[in-house]
Amino acid sequence: KQWYQRRVREDLKVLISGSGNVAQFAAEKVLQLGGRVCSFSDSTGTLSSEQGFSRSQLDQLFELKNVKRGRLSELSGIPGATYHAGKSVWQLGLACDVALPCATQNEITVEGAKLLAEGGCWCVAEGANMPTTNEAVEFLKTKVDIYLPGKAANAGGVATSALEMAQNSARLFWSAEEVDEKLKGIMNNIFATSYQTAQEFDRPWDLQFGANAAGFLKVYKAYKAMGYLKF
Repeated sequence: KQWYQRRVREDLKVLISGSGNVAQFAAEKVLQLGGRVCSFSDSTGTLSSEQGFSRSQLDQLFELKNVKRGRLSELSGIPGATYHAGKSVWQLGLACDVALPCATQNEITVEGAKLLAEGGCWCVAEGANMPTTNEAVEFLKTKVDIYLPGKAANAGGVATSALEMAQNSARLFWSAEEVDEKLKGIMNNIFATSYQTAQEFDRPWDLQFGANAAGFLKVYKAYKAMGYLKF
């Protein structure tokens, strides 16, 4: 697939909406994998950086949000950044490779999806609950190489909670690196299951359908095994 060949390179431009836990940890992972984090947002506007935020700038932003509980407008003067008052990330027409909506429901509309496609975006992975409208989802699935629905792409939080419960039950302590490696395995499995299920139903690369169908089948098989269903 063409999208795979493109994603393996470093310095991918990634647009992130939101500035809370999901957005911050998404930014950390982007930086770790060699990408460029080019935006954050909050309820008052968007802070963008064409070349990507530096490590020190991210630390400054995280302190603002986690300690000072401030607004992104307070960082409008940092080098290379532009603050867009009252604007969503998806209204700005910023160029990117990957879009990670991590803020709120229905934040990407059809208009925003069109701007993403025009800006060269080839991958959208949801980090919030239903951040893309149904109409925008249908549009993106015809325009980007890969669309990852929130029920799959945003499963890391619940998965990590399960890992925490496992540690507590076994009275173990895992390092952050160990947890991250276990989480990577879980997320790889979710992707593989969504992909394979879509293939089995002759819906290749429709990972939204694959995730939905895989989830339904898992519940169906469990109910059938317990004798609640006779078909």
